[in-house]
Amino acid sequence: MTGLEGINWGLIAPVIVIQLILMVTALIDLARSEETNGPKIVWVFVILFISMIGPILYFVIGRKR
Repeated sequence: MTGLEGINWGLIAPVIVIQLILMVTALIDLARSEETNGPKIVWVFVILFISMIGPILYFVIGRKR
């Protein structure tokens, strides 16, 4: 087994979908927010490049209430 043949897509697809939903939701919320804890551009990079944890960090730490 080499490449993509050995991947069990039934287990991985839901994780990918959840990650994409979190990223899109976080980016939309970031675009609509007036202020954040820290520069917005930093939060864009955190959301996009720190996989599943990035959007969660934004919702927990990055949003101002």
